[in-house]
Amino acid sequence: MNADVAGNALTRLLLRLPRPAKQGLMLAVDAGLLVGSVWAAYALRLGEWFLPNRAQLLLMLAAPAIAVPVFMRFGLYRSIIRYLGEQALWTVVKAMSLATLLWALLAFMTQMTGLQGVPRSVPLLYGLIGMAGVGGARFLARWLLWLPLRERFSGRQVLIYGAGDAGWQLAAALLQGREYFPAGFLDDDPALHGKDVGGLRVYAPSQLPTLIDRFDIRDVIVTLPQASSARRRDVVAFLERHPVRVRILPALADIANGRHLVQLVREADIGDLLGRDPVAADPQLLGQAISGKTVLVTGAGGSIGSELCRQIALLHPAALVLLEASEHALYQIDRELRAIADFPLVPALGSVADAALVARLLAAHGVETVFHAAAHKHVPLVEQNVLEGVRNNVLGTWTLVRAAFDAGVATFVLISTDKAVRPANVMGATKRWAELIVQAAAREAAEAGRTQRFCAVRFGNVLGSSGSVIPLFREQIAAGGPVTVTHPEVTRYFMSIHEAVELVIQAGSLARGGEIFLLDMGEPVRIEDLARNMIRMAGYQDGIDIVFTGLRPGEKLTEELLIASSAASPTAHPKILRASEPALAPVLLGERLDALRERLAAGDEAALRALLSVT
Repeated sequence: MNADVAGNALTRLLLRLPRPAKQGLMLAVDAGLLVGSVWAAYALRLGEWFLPNRAQLLLMLAAPAIAVPVFMRFGLYRSIIRYLGEQALWTVVKAMSLATLLWALLAFMTQMTGLQGVPRSVPLLYGLIGMAGVGGARFLARWLLWLPLRERFSGRQVLIYGAGDAGWQLAAALLQGREYFPAGFLDDDPALHGKDVGGLRVYAPSQLPTLIDRFDIRDVIVTLPQASSARRRDVVAFLERHPVRVRILPALADIANGRHLVQLVREADIGDLLGRDPVAADPQLLGQAISGKTVLVTGAGGSIGSELCRQIALLHPAALVLLEASEHALYQIDRELRAIADFPLVPALGSVADAALVARLLAAHGVETVFHAAAHKHVPLVEQNVLEGVRNNVLGTWTLVRAAFDAGVATFVLISTDKAVRPANVMGATKRWAELIVQAAAREAAEAGRTQRFCAVRFGNVLGSSGSVIPLFREQIAAGGPVTVTHPEVTRYFMSIHEAVELVIQAGSLARGGEIFLLDMGEPVRIEDLARNMIRMAGYQDGIDIVFTGLRPGEKLTEELLIASSAASPTAHPKILRASEPALAPVLLGERLDALRERLAAGDEAALRALLSVT
């Protein structure tokens, strides 16, 4: 058996000992060290190999008898050796100093040595040697106990932020595996600092730099399932200032009885820095326009459309029709949904501008609810492809709305954008035209006494969507930079795709007809701050530059959600507002659409741009 194997076997044996046995072993080691320290003090003072007489031997044996109760009083036997911190060294110094003083008093008062008292330098030497021996033995034991764990979990030791129930349950789960080893807890509660929870030491967050060096920490797992998003944002922002990867334990609702906690841990993402507190969805609003109904989603393979399909699938529709122009995107979402769908799925390959296809789908499947997410939405691309932007975003919406009106579709929801407010680019203008088309259909339905509801939902950027800057920033960071930002003062609203889609579905249930719903996007975010946060979250403190490229054609510094100056009114949902925006009469809109078609047929981009701005 080689030395490493023997050392590991000894470590496992020590770790398996019950706590009283470990404390007894520590006490015995201290007693031996203290007796040896007195002998060494005499030997150094006399300058020769020291052979004690009977009285001196009794005085040597008195050293541990005096010191051990002092050590107990100072808590040296309550500490767990593996998690001994530097503060324990100061405790050893204080305890050993008091024990030395008491021992010296005994020696000088009793004249026990037979050498006309104890030489004055012996207590001093005893105290210094004792401090080195008792303190050194503890830190040597800590090093030996950590040695096999360092080898086993080299580079995979983690700290857990939060010493509550979720934290120690996660620690217990990690200890059962081999992927990560919990080196301790970080917690904001000063009452817990220096204490042990579930066998792990609790440290103050300010000690993180020291712990990173001591334990080779590369990951910190945040376990604050009951904390607000704002609190988690502050914690993540603090941790991102250090060279560690931040991981998040999901909210309490996602944790089932403490099981599978390790699998639930995810990496921190940029959404954790936005500080948004999502409001729980209203089950009645979610299911009102979907459950038991046939639903059509256009743009079903896009970032918004695919998330719509996933959430709709969980609400038990009678059937779900997927309309998508991209064959690959349609194949992907159809395959994903078939794994969970217990209802008919109808994948339809084609464009919303295909009037015959759209009419056939609505009639053949008896569609009752439409979510219109299909759109060209990349601002620079639409700016350079005006004809296709108008054909898809404006005329495609008109084709779909007319088909839905004629087919008697009960609920029609247009996915709009904040760029439709006083649009400065072609994409925003086309989406404003789409809103006008929906508003005109709602007015026409009301005048005809129909119960059909046509509405639009307007919101800003969604995290991770194909049109968001976040995927671009990720690619640029992965390539080593630079990260390109158009302007240092540019700001945008952000929301997670899941939350945005959940609110869109509920807004459809709140519609009475003609409304433009606004989603509460929180506070706008500076894109430069977003870029810097993403750089830090990727583990780069330096080395990734941010380059300002200037605003692109049609790009605004800030986005708005309202056209009219009057404030939007609240709805039954705290995150959804109802706006009554300016609209065009159906006849006037029809005339302008005819003019738009003429210019589109002529391929006159300049005339199209001019007409688009008249909204």
